[in-house]
Amino acid sequence: MSNKSLRILIADEQHFHRLRIERWFNQLGYYGVAPVQSLEELLILVEYASEPFDLLVVDAALADGKLDLLDLCLDNRQLDHVLIYNGAQAGLSPIPACEKQGVQVSHASLPDLASIQRLMAVVDPRLPFVGTVISVR
Repeated sequence: MSNKSLRILIADEQHFHRLRIERWFNQLGYYGVAPVQSLEELLILVEYASEPFDLLVVDAALADGKLDLLDLCLDNRQLDHVLIYNGAQAGLSPIPACEKQGVQVSHASLPDLASIQRLMAVVDPRLPFVGTVISVR
């Protein structure tokens, strides 16, 4: 059973991408999802959040060279876990999931349902479907 109290933040300029990722989280039982479309919105939410976000899923292109997204994520106590996707766009090297760092960098242009499931196995280890892929219709 998924932890319904998890706070998930999705940051991508593309409305369709935010909706698709949010729908995958919803299919897995996560509904505490906040989508944002700009770097400014992301920084405001992270800066002024009363509680840390359990997970940030962010398109590396969102930073567009304005700030070092990886450093922001590694040094921020308001972000427990982070998936930066489209990392090649920002020149980031892939970093596999690591519990100690809490930051994963992927070169995929958009995470798919299977990668979200693997990520959630680290973020929410109480999941019953670890290792099982749910089909999308």
